[in-house]
Amino acid sequence: MKTIRIGLLWHSAASGNFGVGALTVGNIALARAAAARAGLTPQFMVFAPVEPADPYISGPDIAIRKVNRVYLTSISGYRADLATLDIMLDISAGDSFADIYPEKRFIQQVMTKILAIVTGKPLILSPQTIGPFSRQPHSAIAGWIANRARLVFARDPISMAVIKRLAPRARAQQVVDVAFALPHDAPAPRTDTRIRVGMNVSGLLMNGGWTGNNQYGLTFDYAAVTRALVKAFLAMPDVDLYMVPHVVSPELPQDDDMLAADRLKAEFPALIRCADFTSPSTAKSFIAGLDFMIGGRMHATIAAYSTGVPVVPISYSPKFEGLYGGLNYPWLVPAKGMDTDTAIAFVLDAFANRDRLAADIPPGLPIIAQGLENYTAGLAEQFSAAMA
Repeated sequence: MKTIRIGLLWHSAASGNFGVGALTVGNIALARAAAARAGLTPQFMVFAPVEPADPYISGPDIAIRKVNRVYLTSISGYRADLATLDIMLDISAGDSFADIYPEKRFIQQVMTKILAIVTGKPLILSPQTIGPFSRQPHSAIAGWIANRARLVFARDPISMAVIKRLAPRARAQQVVDVAFALPHDAPAPRTDTRIRVGMNVSGLLMNGGWTGNNQYGLTFDYAAVTRALVKAFLAMPDVDLYMVPHVVSPELPQDDDMLAADRLKAEFPALIRCADFTSPSTAKSFIAGLDFMIGGRMHATIAAYSTGVPVVPISYSPKFEGLYGGLNYPWLVPAKGMDTDTAIAFVLDAFANRDRLAADIPPGLPIIAQGLENYTAGLAEQFSAAMA
Protein backbone atom coordinates (compact mmCIF):
# COMPACT_ATOMS: atom_id res chain seq x y z
CA MET A 1 0.00 0.00 0.00
CA LYS A 2 1.05 3.59 -0.60
CA THR A 3 2.34 5.45 2.45
CA ILE A 4 0.76 8.71 3.61
CA ARG A 5 2.93 10.99 5.77
CA ILE A 6 0.71 12.64 8.39
CA GLY A 7 1.77 15.52 10.59
CA LEU A 8 0.22 15.85 14.04
CA LEU A 9 0.62 19.50 14.99
CA TRP A 10 0.34 20.60 18.63
CA HIS A 11 -0.14 17.05 19.85
CA SER A 12 1.99 15.43 22.55
CA ALA A 13 3.74 12.12 23.06
CA ALA A 14 4.88 12.69 26.64
CA SER A 15 2.77 15.40 28.23
CA GLY A 16 2.11 15.16 31.94
CA ASN A 17 -1.25 16.65 31.06
CA PHE A 18 -2.93 13.35 30.27
CA GLY A 19 -5.78 15.19 28.56
CA VAL A 20 -3.42 16.40 25.85
CA GLY A 21 -1.90 12.91 25.67
CA ALA A 22 -5.37 11.39 25.33
CA LEU A 23 -6.03 13.62 22.32
CA THR A 24 -2.87 12.33 20.65
CA VAL A 25 -3.60 8.67 21.33
CA GLY A 26 -7.20 9.05 20.19
CA ASN A 27 -6.31 11.00 17.06
CA ILE A 28 -3.66 8.50 16.02
CA ALA A 29 -6.15 5.64 16.44
CA LEU A 30 -8.77 7.43 14.33
CA ALA A 31 -6.22 8.47 11.69
CA ARG A 32 -5.05 4.85 11.42
CA ALA A 33 -8.63 3.75 10.83
CA ALA A 34 -9.11 6.48 8.22
CA ALA A 35 -5.90 5.54 6.43
CA ALA A 36 -6.99 1.90 6.31
CA ARG A 37 -10.29 2.94 4.70
CA ALA A 38 -8.34 4.89 2.10
CA GLY A 39 -6.04 1.93 1.43
CA LEU A 40 -3.00 3.77 2.78
CA THR A 41 -0.25 3.04 5.29
CA PRO A 42 0.24 5.94 7.72
CA GLN A 43 3.52 7.40 8.95
CA PHE A 44 3.14 9.99 11.72
CA MET A 45 5.24 12.98 12.73
CA VAL A 46 4.21 14.43 16.11
CA PHE A 47 5.01 18.12 16.62
CA ALA A 48 5.07 18.51 20.40
CA PRO A 49 6.30 21.08 22.91
CA VAL A 50 9.57 20.21 24.64
CA GLU A 51 8.65 17.90 27.51
CA PRO A 52 10.90 16.47 30.24
CA ALA A 53 9.28 13.03 30.48
CA ASP A 54 9.92 10.00 28.32
CA PRO A 55 7.30 9.41 25.60
CA TYR A 56 4.41 7.09 26.35
CA ILE A 57 3.47 7.19 22.66
CA SER A 58 5.97 5.53 20.36
CA GLY A 59 6.27 3.09 17.51
CA PRO A 60 8.16 2.42 14.29
CA ASP A 61 5.73 4.62 12.35
CA ILE A 62 5.83 7.57 14.79
CA ALA A 63 8.51 10.28 14.72
CA ILE A 64 8.57 13.06 17.32
CA ARG A 65 9.72 16.63 16.78
CA LYS A 66 10.28 18.84 19.82
CA VAL A 67 8.97 22.31 19.10
CA ASN A 68 10.72 25.37 20.49
CA ARG A 69 11.68 28.78 19.11
CA VAL A 70 14.87 27.53 17.45
CA TYR A 71 13.06 24.64 15.76
CA LEU A 72 10.26 26.88 14.51
CA THR A 73 12.59 29.51 13.04
CA SER A 74 15.33 27.27 11.64
CA ILE A 75 15.33 26.47 7.93
CA SER A 76 16.23 22.88 8.83
CA GLY A 77 13.50 22.72 11.48
CA TYR A 78 9.74 23.02 11.11
CA ARG A 79 9.72 24.18 7.51
CA ALA A 80 11.98 21.33 6.40
CA ASP A 81 9.85 18.72 8.17
CA LEU A 82 6.68 20.30 6.82
CA ALA A 83 7.97 19.78 3.28
CA THR A 84 8.12 16.00 3.83
CA LEU A 85 4.45 15.67 4.79
CA ASP A 86 1.36 14.87 2.73
CA ILE A 87 -1.17 16.34 5.17
CA MET A 88 -1.26 18.08 8.55
CA LEU A 89 -3.72 17.37 11.38
CA ASP A 90 -3.64 20.23 13.90
CA ILE A 91 -5.36 19.78 17.26
CA SER A 92 -4.07 22.98 18.91
CA ALA A 93 -3.48 21.09 22.19
CA GLY A 94 -7.26 20.81 22.44
CA ASP A 95 -8.12 24.40 23.32
CA SER A 96 -5.25 26.70 22.30
CA PHE A 97 -6.73 28.07 19.06
CA ALA A 98 -7.96 31.05 21.05
CA ASP A 99 -6.81 34.44 22.30
CA ILE A 100 -7.26 33.80 26.04
CA TYR A 101 -3.73 32.50 26.59
CA PRO A 102 -0.39 34.37 26.59
CA GLU A 103 0.46 36.10 23.30
CA LYS A 104 3.45 33.82 22.71
CA ARG A 105 1.15 30.80 22.52
CA PHE A 106 -1.18 32.51 20.06
CA ILE A 107 1.72 33.49 17.80
CA GLN A 108 3.12 29.95 17.76
CA GLN A 109 -0.31 28.49 17.12
CA VAL A 110 -1.14 30.69 14.15
CA MET A 111 2.30 30.81 12.56
CA THR A 112 2.58 27.02 12.35
CA LYS A 113 -0.88 26.87 10.79
CA ILE A 114 -0.14 29.69 8.33
CA LEU A 115 3.12 28.05 7.22
CA ALA A 116 1.26 24.83 6.42
CA ILE A 117 -1.30 26.75 4.36
CA VAL A 118 1.12 28.95 2.41
CA THR A 119 3.38 25.99 1.57
CA GLY A 120 0.42 24.13 0.12
CA LYS A 121 0.06 21.41 2.72
CA PRO A 122 -3.55 20.37 3.33
CA LEU A 123 -4.38 21.56 6.85
CA ILE A 124 -7.14 19.93 8.87
CA LEU A 125 -8.13 21.36 12.23
CA SER A 126 -8.85 18.18 14.19
CA PRO A 127 -11.68 18.21 16.78
CA GLN A 128 -10.94 20.99 19.24
CA THR A 129 -12.35 23.97 21.05
CA ILE A 130 -12.49 26.95 18.70
CA GLY A 131 -12.02 30.27 20.45
CA PRO A 132 -12.92 32.33 22.23
CA PHE A 133 -11.58 35.19 20.11
CA SER A 134 -12.38 38.57 21.57
CA ARG A 135 -10.10 41.08 19.87
CA GLN A 136 -8.32 42.05 16.69
CA PRO A 137 -6.22 41.15 14.83
CA HIS A 138 -6.60 37.76 16.52
CA SER A 139 -10.14 37.16 15.24
CA ALA A 140 -9.24 38.12 11.66
CA ILE A 141 -6.15 35.90 11.64
CA ALA A 142 -8.10 32.96 13.04
CA GLY A 143 -10.83 33.46 10.46
CA TRP A 144 -8.26 33.57 7.65
CA ILE A 145 -6.80 30.26 8.82
CA ALA A 146 -10.17 28.54 9.26
CA ASN A 147 -11.39 29.63 5.80
CA ARG A 148 -8.28 28.10 4.21
CA ALA A 149 -8.14 24.85 6.15
CA ARG A 150 -9.38 21.85 4.18
CA LEU A 151 -11.70 20.90 7.05
CA VAL A 152 -12.42 22.37 10.49
CA PHE A 153 -13.80 20.04 13.16
CA ALA A 154 -15.39 21.59 16.25
CA ARG A 155 -15.76 19.28 19.23
CA ASP A 156 -18.83 20.98 20.71
CA PRO A 157 -21.79 23.21 19.74
CA ILE A 158 -20.28 26.36 21.28
CA SER A 159 -17.14 25.99 19.18
CA MET A 160 -19.25 25.33 16.10
CA ALA A 161 -21.11 28.59 16.67
CA VAL A 162 -17.78 30.42 17.04
CA ILE A 163 -16.45 29.06 13.76
CA LYS A 164 -19.61 30.02 11.91
CA ARG A 165 -19.24 33.60 13.10
CA LEU A 166 -15.48 33.68 12.64
CA ALA A 167 -15.23 32.03 9.23
CA PRO A 168 -18.62 31.53 7.56
CA ARG A 169 -16.96 30.08 4.44
CA ALA A 170 -15.03 27.43 6.36
CA ARG A 171 -15.78 23.77 5.69
CA ALA A 172 -16.71 23.14 9.30
CA GLN A 173 -18.41 20.25 11.01
CA GLN A 174 -19.33 19.52 14.61
CA VAL A 175 -18.11 16.16 15.88
CA VAL A 176 -16.81 15.14 19.35
CA ASP A 177 -13.59 15.06 21.33
CA VAL A 178 -11.18 12.42 19.99
CA ALA A 179 -10.30 11.45 23.58
CA PHE A 180 -13.48 9.39 23.52
CA ALA A 181 -11.46 6.98 21.36
CA LEU A 182 -8.79 6.50 24.06
CA PRO A 183 -8.41 2.76 24.83
CA HIS A 184 -8.36 1.43 28.38
CA ASP A 185 -8.39 -1.81 30.34
CA ALA A 186 -11.66 -2.94 31.87
CA PRO A 187 -11.66 -2.89 35.70
CA ALA A 188 -11.24 -6.15 37.57
CA PRO A 189 -14.39 -7.66 39.10
CA ARG A 190 -15.25 -6.20 42.50
CA THR A 191 -15.70 -8.29 45.63
CA ASP A 192 -16.19 -5.51 48.19
CA THR A 193 -19.23 -3.29 48.74
CA ARG A 194 -17.33 -0.06 49.37
CA ILE A 195 -18.28 2.96 47.26
CA ARG A 196 -15.26 4.25 45.39
CA VAL A 197 -15.42 7.99 44.84
CA GLY A 198 -12.74 9.70 42.77
CA MET A 199 -11.84 13.39 42.99
CA ASN A 200 -9.74 14.86 40.24
CA VAL A 201 -8.60 18.05 41.94
CA SER A 202 -7.19 20.60 39.51
CA GLY A 203 -3.97 22.10 40.80
CA LEU A 204 -4.56 25.07 38.52
CA LEU A 205 -7.97 25.83 39.99
CA MET A 206 -6.80 25.25 43.56
CA ASN A 207 -4.29 28.04 42.90
CA GLY A 208 -6.81 30.44 41.37
CA GLY A 209 -5.53 29.97 37.82
CA TRP A 210 -2.23 31.23 36.48
CA THR A 211 -2.82 34.68 37.94
CA GLY A 212 -3.75 33.34 41.38
CA ASN A 213 -6.79 35.61 41.67
CA ASN A 214 -9.69 33.56 40.27
CA GLN A 215 -8.46 34.03 36.70
CA TYR A 216 -11.44 32.23 35.18
CA GLY A 217 -14.06 34.25 37.03
CA LEU A 218 -15.67 31.30 38.82
CA THR A 219 -18.73 32.28 40.85
CA PHE A 220 -17.80 29.70 43.50
CA ASP A 221 -14.65 29.20 45.54
CA TYR A 222 -13.10 26.09 44.00
CA ALA A 223 -10.74 25.39 46.91
CA ALA A 224 -13.56 25.79 49.42
CA VAL A 225 -15.83 23.50 47.39
CA THR A 226 -13.04 20.91 47.20
CA ARG A 227 -12.35 20.90 50.93
CA ALA A 228 -16.04 20.78 51.82
CA LEU A 229 -16.57 17.80 49.53
CA VAL A 230 -13.53 16.00 50.94
CA LYS A 231 -14.92 16.44 54.47
CA ALA A 232 -18.39 15.30 53.40
CA PHE A 233 -17.21 12.13 51.65
CA LEU A 234 -14.73 11.20 54.38
CA ALA A 235 -17.59 11.39 56.88
CA MET A 236 -19.52 8.71 54.94
CA PRO A 237 -18.73 5.33 56.51
CA ASP A 238 -19.18 3.30 53.32
CA VAL A 239 -17.09 5.54 51.01
CA ASP A 240 -13.43 5.38 50.02
CA LEU A 241 -12.26 8.71 48.61
CA TYR A 242 -9.46 8.64 46.04
CA MET A 243 -7.39 11.55 44.75
CA VAL A 244 -7.07 11.13 40.96
CA PRO A 245 -4.43 13.50 39.48
CA HIS A 246 -4.69 14.01 35.72
CA VAL A 247 -2.00 16.66 35.17
CA VAL A 248 1.52 15.80 36.33
CA SER A 249 3.53 19.01 36.15
CA PRO A 250 6.31 19.25 38.77
CA GLU A 251 8.06 21.88 36.65
CA LEU A 252 4.90 24.04 36.91
CA PRO A 253 3.74 23.53 40.51
CA GLN A 254 0.85 25.96 40.07
CA ASP A 255 -0.66 23.54 37.52
CA ASP A 256 0.27 20.24 39.16
CA ASP A 257 -2.62 17.99 40.24
CA MET A 258 -0.21 15.67 42.07
CA LEU A 259 1.04 18.48 44.30
CA ALA A 260 -2.55 19.55 45.02
CA ALA A 261 -3.44 15.94 45.89
CA ASP A 262 -0.42 15.58 48.17
CA ARG A 263 -1.29 18.78 50.02
CA LEU A 264 -4.85 17.59 50.54
CA LYS A 265 -3.58 14.20 51.70
CA ALA A 266 -1.42 15.97 54.30
CA GLU A 267 -4.48 17.94 55.42
CA PHE A 268 -6.84 14.95 55.33
CA PRO A 269 -4.83 11.77 56.02
CA ALA A 270 -7.83 9.49 55.41
CA LEU A 271 -7.73 10.34 51.69
CA ILE A 272 -6.42 7.61 49.40
CA ARG A 273 -3.78 8.88 47.01
CA CYS A 274 -3.69 6.97 43.70
CA ALA A 275 -0.42 5.59 42.48
CA ASP A 276 1.04 7.83 39.79
CA PHE A 277 -0.31 7.10 36.33
CA THR A 278 2.13 6.46 33.50
CA SER A 279 -0.10 7.33 30.54
CA PRO A 280 -3.58 8.59 29.64
CA SER A 281 -4.82 5.00 29.24
CA THR A 282 -3.65 3.93 32.70
CA ALA A 283 -5.47 6.92 34.17
CA LYS A 284 -8.65 6.03 32.27
CA SER A 285 -8.36 2.38 33.32
CA PHE A 286 -8.31 3.41 36.99
CA ILE A 287 -11.19 5.86 36.58
CA ALA A 288 -13.26 3.12 34.93
CA GLY A 289 -13.26 1.24 38.26
CA LEU A 290 -14.84 4.08 40.25
CA ASP A 291 -18.47 4.35 41.33
CA PHE A 292 -18.61 8.17 41.19
CA MET A 293 -16.28 10.89 39.96
CA ILE A 294 -15.84 14.64 40.39
CA GLY A 295 -13.40 16.33 38.03
CA GLY A 296 -11.85 19.72 37.40
CA ARG A 297 -9.94 18.53 34.31
CA MET A 298 -12.19 17.96 31.33
CA HIS A 299 -10.43 14.86 30.03
CA ALA A 300 -10.50 13.19 33.42
CA THR A 301 -14.28 13.60 33.30
CA ILE A 302 -14.37 12.29 29.71
CA ALA A 303 -12.57 9.17 30.94
CA ALA A 304 -15.35 8.70 33.49
CA TYR A 305 -18.26 9.46 31.18
CA SER A 306 -16.96 7.23 28.38
CA THR A 307 -16.64 4.27 30.77
CA GLY A 308 -20.11 4.74 32.26
CA VAL A 309 -18.98 6.20 35.60
CA PRO A 310 -21.41 8.79 37.03
CA VAL A 311 -19.46 12.03 36.89
CA VAL A 312 -19.85 15.68 37.86
CA PRO A 313 -17.49 17.91 35.86
CA ILE A 314 -16.59 21.20 37.54
CA SER A 315 -16.20 23.75 34.78
CA TYR A 316 -13.79 26.64 34.46
CA SER A 317 -14.17 27.12 30.70
CA PRO A 318 -16.94 27.07 28.06
CA LYS A 319 -15.35 23.90 26.68
CA PHE A 320 -17.02 21.97 29.54
CA GLU A 321 -20.47 23.42 28.92
CA GLY A 322 -20.05 22.95 25.19
CA LEU A 323 -18.98 19.32 25.38
CA TYR A 324 -21.55 18.15 27.91
CA GLY A 325 -24.28 20.34 26.48
CA GLY A 326 -23.73 18.57 23.16
CA LEU A 327 -24.28 15.25 24.95
CA ASN A 328 -27.38 16.51 26.78
CA TYR A 329 -25.73 15.68 30.10
CA PRO A 330 -26.93 18.13 32.76
CA TRP A 331 -24.81 17.06 35.76
CA LEU A 332 -22.21 19.80 35.60
CA VAL A 333 -21.15 22.61 37.91
CA PRO A 334 -20.96 25.57 35.51
CA ALA A 335 -18.12 28.06 35.73
CA LYS A 336 -20.63 30.80 36.39
CA GLY A 337 -24.05 30.65 38.01
CA MET A 338 -23.54 28.74 41.27
CA ASP A 339 -22.14 30.07 44.52
CA THR A 340 -19.98 27.92 46.79
CA ASP A 341 -22.78 26.46 48.89
CA THR A 342 -24.91 25.72 45.83
CA ALA A 343 -22.02 23.94 44.09
CA ILE A 344 -21.35 21.77 47.15
CA ALA A 345 -25.03 20.87 47.47
CA PHE A 346 -25.25 20.09 43.74
CA VAL A 347 -22.37 17.59 43.86
CA LEU A 348 -23.67 15.87 46.98
CA ASP A 349 -27.14 15.64 45.47
CA ALA A 350 -25.63 14.12 42.33
CA PHE A 351 -23.81 11.55 44.46
CA ALA A 352 -27.05 10.65 46.24
CA ASN A 353 -28.68 10.24 42.80
CA ARG A 354 -25.79 8.62 40.99
CA ASP A 355 -28.08 6.02 39.46
CA ARG A 356 -29.78 8.88 37.60
CA LEU A 357 -26.41 10.15 36.40
CA ALA A 358 -25.50 6.68 35.18
CA ALA A 359 -28.80 6.50 33.29
CA ASP A 360 -28.10 9.86 31.62
CA ILE A 361 -24.84 8.61 30.05
CA PRO A 362 -26.08 5.99 27.52
CA PRO A 363 -28.23 8.49 25.52
CA GLY A 364 -25.03 10.40 24.72
CA LEU A 365 -23.10 7.39 23.46
CA PRO A 366 -24.69 7.33 19.97
CA ILE A 367 -23.79 11.02 19.61
CA ILE A 368 -20.19 10.16 20.42
CA ALA A 369 -20.14 7.19 18.04
CA GLN A 370 -21.59 9.26 15.20
CA GLY A 371 -19.18 12.11 15.84
CA LEU A 372 -16.16 9.81 15.75
CA GLU A 373 -17.49 8.15 12.59
CA ASN A 374 -18.03 11.49 10.84
CA TYR A 375 -14.52 12.59 11.71
CA THR A 376 -12.97 9.30 10.56
CA ALA A 377 -14.90 9.45 7.29
CA GLY A 378 -13.78 13.05 6.72
CA LEU A 379 -10.15 12.08 7.30
CA ALA A 380 -10.40 9.13 4.92
CA GLU A 381 -11.73 11.43 2.20
CA GLN A 382 -8.96 13.98 2.76
CA PHE A 383 -6.26 11.31 2.90
CA SER A 384 -7.42 9.96 -0.46
CA ALA A 385 -7.47 13.44 -1.96
CA ALA A 386 -3.99 14.26 -0.65
CA MET A 387 -2.56 11.14 -2.32
CA ALA A 388 -4.48 11.42 -5.59
